[in-house]
Amino acid sequence: MAYDLTSYQTGKMAFDVKIDGHTTRIDSAGPDGEDTGPSPKKLLLGTLAACTGMDVVSLLNKMRVPFSDFSIQTKADLTEEHPKVFTIVELIYRIKIEEERHQPKVEKAVKMSKERYCGISAMLAKNSPIEYRIEYL
Repeated sequence: MAYDLTSYQTGKMAFDVKIDGHTTRIDSAGPDGEDTGPSPKKLLLGTLAACTGMDVVSLLNKMRVPFSDFSIQTKADLTEEHPKVFTIVELIYRIKIEEERHQPKVEKAVKMSKERYCGISAMLAKNSPIEYRIEYL
């Protein structure tokens, strides 16, 4: 088994997850939780953005593409019935590049993350469609 971590209840609905010496709090808003951390679904969307973002940064650096102001906005819709799952996820990559000629390399990096490298998007895509969009600043 590649991963082995433990989660500890620390409040009403809150859990602290200990991973490689780091602690992340996960909680619920609303009447049952105390909103001391992100919800599990929102954290999952954050890990998706971080996973693909790390891929894109690594690939652009290898391609020697100068960039700045890189961010990824993540949006998702949920089903109404339980278990509530994502019906669609949208990733909007916002990036500033020095020259327009680098746009094909940015598009290639996003495509490579989507199709080859990001394990989180590969897992989520089996259950929910993921749309990818790039906006140049």
